[in-house]
Amino acid sequence: MFLDKRIIIQTAYLFCMLFFSVTIFAQQPADYVNPFIGTSNYGAAFPGPIAPRGMASISPFNVAGPQNLPLEKDSRWLSNPYVNENTFLTGFSQVNLSGVGCPELGVILLMPTTGAVETNHLKYGSVYSNEIAKTAYYSVNIDKYNIKGEFTASKRVGVSKFTFPKGESNVLLNLGLGLTNEEGAMVKVVSSTEIEGMRSVGSFCYNSPEDAYPVYFVAKFSKPANKFGVWKKPSKYEGTEAQWMTYNGKTRMMENTIKTVVGDSIGTYFSYQFDKAETVEVKIGVSYVSIANARENLEKETGNKSFDDVYKETYNEWNTALSKILVEGGSKEEKTIFYTALYHTLIHPNTLNDINGEYPEIKRGKIGKTDGTRYTVFSLWDTYRNLHPLMSLVYPQQQSNMVKSMLEMYDENGWLPKWELNSTETFTMVGDPASIVIADTYLKGIRDFDVQKAYKAMLKGADQIENNPLRPGLKDYIEKGFLTTNDRGPVSTTQEYNASDYSISLLAKALGKKEDQERFKNRSLSYRKLYDKNLKLLRPRTADGKWYEPFDPVSGANFEENIGFIEGNAWQYAFMVPHDIKGLIKLMGGEKAFANQLQKVFDIKQFDMANEPDIAYPYLFNYIKGDEWRSQEMVKKLVSTYFQNKPKGLPGNDDTGTMSAWLVYSMMGIYPISPGDPIYTITTPMFDKITIQLDSKYYKNKSIVIEREKNNDSKINKIELDGKTVNSFFISHEDFVNGKTLKLIQN
Repeated sequence: MFLDKRIIIQTAYLFCMLFFSVTIFAQQPADYVNPFIGTSNYGAAFPGPIAPRGMASISPFNVAGPQNLPLEKDSRWLSNPYVNENTFLTGFSQVNLSGVGCPELGVILLMPTTGAVETNHLKYGSVYSNEIAKTAYYSVNIDKYNIKGEFTASKRVGVSKFTFPKGESNVLLNLGLGLTNEEGAMVKVVSSTEIEGMRSVGSFCYNSPEDAYPVYFVAKFSKPANKFGVWKKPSKYEGTEAQWMTYNGKTRMMENTIKTVVGDSIGTYFSYQFDKAETVEVKIGVSYVSIANARENLEKETGNKSFDDVYKETYNEWNTALSKILVEGGSKEEKTIFYTALYHTLIHPNTLNDINGEYPEIKRGKIGKTDGTRYTVFSLWDTYRNLHPLMSLVYPQQQSNMVKSMLEMYDENGWLPKWELNSTETFTMVGDPASIVIADTYLKGIRDFDVQKAYKAMLKGADQIENNPLRPGLKDYIEKGFLTTNDRGPVSTTQEYNASDYSISLLAKALGKKEDQERFKNRSLSYRKLYDKNLKLLRPRTADGKWYEPFDPVSGANFEENIGFIEGNAWQYAFMVPHDIKGLIKLMGGEKAFANQLQKVFDIKQFDMANEPDIAYPYLFNYIKGDEWRSQEMVKKLVSTYFQNKPKGLPGNDDTGTMSAWLVYSMMGIYPISPGDPIYTITTPMFDKITIQLDSKYYKNKSIVIEREKNNDSKINKIELDGKTVNSFFISHEDFVNGKTLKLIQN
């Protein structure tokens, strides 16, 4: 008996140890992230480290030089510092954008070399191998020099670690090279372990060059350099003046100088003489306010922390953020694409303020200060459709601060943002999307912002006819109900104004402003005046109200310029009236005609997964009773076709996380079908169980669970919320977050 008890105790002990080991080493959400996804096929993601919503980021820079043709930054429109299939590396940029369609940032390039100092990036560049990218970490071997580079980052500091071989080694800081052709920099070597300076950036989409602005930095090295210096390459002059310029067009090397150097093509070098293999860590703090703030960011965020310390802290921050959604079941590949997509949604909008709260106000009139987070990079034409609704559901505190940031911009600039980037308003794309985001946020119960100020700002954008940068062509829109061919993208811009007006009407209703509610609801339906009943498509009208001729419904596909639409054609915009699908069904002649026309978009291959106007289309079959299975099949097919665990695993530009947000929602089995409306439509989840942690500040429940009961792989037969049947493929946000379990039963 005693022996039996001992065996039982030992067995139990071994079982507990095994369980403990499995628990400790089980993969965390952050372990599934593959930052290489989206680094090909024009996804415009970069594989280097960044903290959640980080200001600083590090990307390998491999888009310069003829070795990288055809995907080389000066030979084509290229918006990313890294392309997975390229092979020639010229450094590691310290501030970068993810998933944008225009070039910007990609500057302050760090590059380790060996031997004599070479300052020409086309000569010191190298092929590379053994890339590793994971959450908060990137490493690579720089083959020409047998150097290993490792990289991590805190919120405002990039941390690099270089392992050098024995001999003469260098760390170059190149301020002349960058993703765009914006020029101008300043640098000063403070000591043998510190550099400070700034680089001018701006001209997003190569427009508004007068709005260029500085990014400041301070770099600190873990080992003092044996020697250091600054280089400057002046422009080359011709004619008489050039005859006496001995330095004409030639690189000037200034050894051991601590003078401030200003120019376009400048940089610094720190050189070492190592008796054995050695490592050097370089921390680069950045700021959009001042060098002093960049230094404070560096010291307070990373101080005396080692590379590993910073990596672990940022990894843990990522894991906490990604763990807000826990998925069970599904393959490792499915978890990888899901968590990488969620990761991509947490990059932009990103932090603009320094650790002391300071940030440049929009148009850079003065320095502002916040107690919260001032966000930047609002690609709102893209993100209003799904990314901001996802933030409201899963990260409502962040979304609240994003709305507050928008209202601060209104205070500073007189207008809500349209496509804001580092406190410059680029006015890229069309529409008035901030109104949709704000209304959607408020109607989902996130109300800790000044809604009266927000409403006033929304009305200004919607009603001010003269000198309105948000809504060009507003006079025609109000008087005729549509923009004409005298305006840019008149059909799609009319649709965007309709969507904003509908959101304003919803907010007006919530605020008890009945007159505005009716006025803007009526305005939101004016797209109907552009409906051609013969084509069952929207088409442009001229200023005298006639149909524009000649009209080709497929013109505009693949980003081709056309008269009626922005980044799309008549088919890709045919159903982009998410607030009035029932009205569109009636306009098209009933449910059968609507379903046939919707299916035709896919059958004639006019659906574009890589762009925003039609990304909700797969879900629209849910409006037709009996056809909901089409949405389930279509979403599943699109996910498997366009989203994969490989560099080209996004359908195209991620648009600051919009495509990734589509995937997150689609794999969870819900989608915010009508931006502004607090409602989700339902499709098949791709995991057995999804647990969304809810923020107790905004929601009463701790979590909401989505479960899939999969008796076979057929269509959804029944939907239950907390055991009660839901007789619809739609559920309100309020019912969803106040429930405990949404169950989708497949039979």
